[in-house]
Amino acid sequence: MIAEINKSWNWKGFNATEIVQTNEFGNVIFKTNKNEYWRICPEEISCEKIAESESEYNRISSDSEFVEDWKMTNLVNTAKSELGELAENQKYCLKMPAIIGGEYEKKNLGKISFSELIAFSGDLGFQIKDLKDGQKIKLNIKN
Repeated sequence: MIAEINKSWNWKGFNATEIVQTNEFGNVIFKTNKNEYWRICPEEISCEKIAESESEYNRISSDSEFVEDWKMTNLVNTAKSELGELAENQKYCLKMPAIIGGEYEKKNLGKISFSELIAFSGDLGFQIKDLKDGQKIKLNIKN
């Protein structure tokens, strides 16, 4: 999975070296070769540095707001009841990511392979990185 993260999100300027944790919606917290901590949120098509050091990460990861956001308990429970348990190497996802108008609702939930989710979110993130908030886009999906 480290190779997929580096391949799909390398345009952000890091070299991922270790996955620290993942959640059931494919969010990933990973360390870089600079000992920074980053988080990928596929549903938001984002990848951001969350901590400069292990001690900063430990402080952040014990914050109740961070933990609640990370666990995504209500959404995970909804996904499980609608779609069933995850298979190995599978994650829940928003079929249409929130950043491009997808909603956090039952009808927008799906399952996808973890590597496909990381690849898709990184590719889409690269394509929309220079858009302004609220800018209109036309989305063409090709197989």
